[in-house]
Amino acid sequence: MKLIIPMAGMGKRMRPHTLTIPKPLIRIAGKPIVQRLVEAIVNVIGKDLDEIAFIVGDFGPEVEQTLLQIAKNAGSEGKIYYQQEALGTAHAIHCAADSLDDSVVVAFADTLFRTNDKMDLESDGSIWVHSVEDPSAFGVVLTDNQGKVTRFVEKPKDFVSDMAIVGVYYFKNGANFKSELQYLIDNNIMKGGEYQLTDVLQNMMNKGTKFSVYSVPEWLDCGNKNATVYTNQRILENSNGEKLIKDSVQAVNTIIIPPCYIGENVKLSNSIIGPHVSIGEGSKLSQCIITNSIIQSNSKIENANFDNSMLGNYVDYKEKHKELNIGDFTVISQ
Repeated sequence: MKLIIPMAGMGKRMRPHTLTIPKPLIRIAGKPIVQRLVEAIVNVIGKDLDEIAFIVGDFGPEVEQTLLQIAKNAGSEGKIYYQQEALGTAHAIHCAADSLDDSVVVAFADTLFRTNDKMDLESDGSIWVHSVEDPSAFGVVLTDNQGKVTRFVEKPKDFVSDMAIVGVYYFKNGANFKSELQYLIDNNIMKGGEYQLTDVLQNMMNKGTKFSVYSVPEWLDCGNKNATVYTNQRILENSNGEKLIKDSVQAVNTIIIPPCYIGENVKLSNSIIGPHVSIGEGSKLSQCIITNSIIQSNSKIENANFDNSMLGNYVDYKEKHKELNIGDFTVISQ
């Protein structure tokens, strides 16, 4: 079993954080998004992965070494492939064609989810879905009365299904999947200037592949700041015994309201932290009230009071003290 993770996108909706780091390496509750994805996939398939292939842009050797280490930590061989042009989902996966010779899971790197159910590895393949209130913003699947996929519809204007495709796919026959990707590219079959994965899936179904749906009860997005902060909240709430506060944390005259992740060598003083706060290693906070936020590593925060926020690495932030003289019956709001 192999895992293919396309992650060559620019992550523009997550700027400024993605100006210095690829979005899948942004840390959520102490771990990179892509590491949490790998761990979740391993849990769902219930077996070790022989190989994890990462499809990247020009991210540099340090990022590549981090990804290879994530694969190694999962007990897998890591491989790096490159997508030089943004030519669509099918093109991105095809960049890792040399790894498509076995049963394979394809998981796009900003897709996190929660489920306790194991995936059926005996079916021809499966499309992972989640029921959504407004399917018009997503690709959706239609199924027959046996639960087999019959059709894909991209961003339907009229209601046809509420089963949104979450960005994870299983193919029992990776070589067959590879040949269909190759056919699309060889024949220059594009929509909107891109090679679309749904065209590959439809071709496979037309030739007899039977896709089932694998429904996940919770789909967590990391597409923008607000979504990422919410994902951090949900992961903290469902940490399942994961050690969230490291032993090296120094907290003086500080209240920590769980759940929170506090990394190695973090120093907290005269502050109230939490709930739903993640603080990366080496950061220092004093005179702060922080809720529902992510602060990455080696940052220094003083006199701050904020919520629903996201601060990167090596941030130096200090709010100025305010001098107030406020009389009776005064209301001040923001």
